[in-house]
Amino acid sequence: MENAIQKHWDTVYQTRQPHEVSWTQEIPATSLEFIHSFNLPKTAKIIDIGGGDSKLVDYLLEEGYESITVLDISAQALEKAKLRLGEKAQKVHWVVSDIIEFASDEKFDVWHDRATFHFLTTHQKVAAYLEKAGKAVNGYMAIGTFSDKGPEKCSGLPVQRYTEATLTAELQKGFTKIRCITEDHTTPFHTKQNFLFCSFKRQQKIA
Repeated sequence: MENAIQKHWDTVYQTRQPHEVSWTQEIPATSLEFIHSFNLPKTAKIIDIGGGDSKLVDYLLEEGYESITVLDISAQALEKAKLRLGEKAQKVHWVVSDIIEFASDEKFDVWHDRATFHFLTTHQKVAAYLEKAGKAVNGYMAIGTFSDKGPEKCSGLPVQRYTEATLTAELQKGFTKIRCITEDHTTPFHTKQNFLFCSFKRQQKIA
């Protein structure tokens, strides 16, 4: 049964075109730059958390990456991406799931998340997310959230804003920070949203 959050996002993707939602990027340049910085082979396993109908998957396929998973709570969002990609969509593993309910034994070299984590506004949901990431990530994480100068809401929902220090503190038990940047994202409506992007390396587990 579809929950309220799923219904919210399915409605958004059913009723709005890419130019009508704030997160749209024609070229996901920062996400690509962070993924490239890990210097991984094209066989690296990459998962895009909350990928929706983002064009990140288009660019990764074009660059020759062979193992891409796109996860989103909205089936409508993923259907839009599949339609856009056409036959290339068959090269991608598509997963409809709330990230805090995601269950998989697969290990990923890159866990990419632009603008999902900041929608988790309770300690319980953040803890559930980090537990999933801790089990699934073998290599690196690239995560983008609203900064402390970013909006307090997105798509009508409250968000949790982060600084480099607070985001690093949330991930410190399983991940070591590599670097962080802040940047302004220009929305299709020509407004600015300040984002914090950080990369992390999975800490070695001690037996």
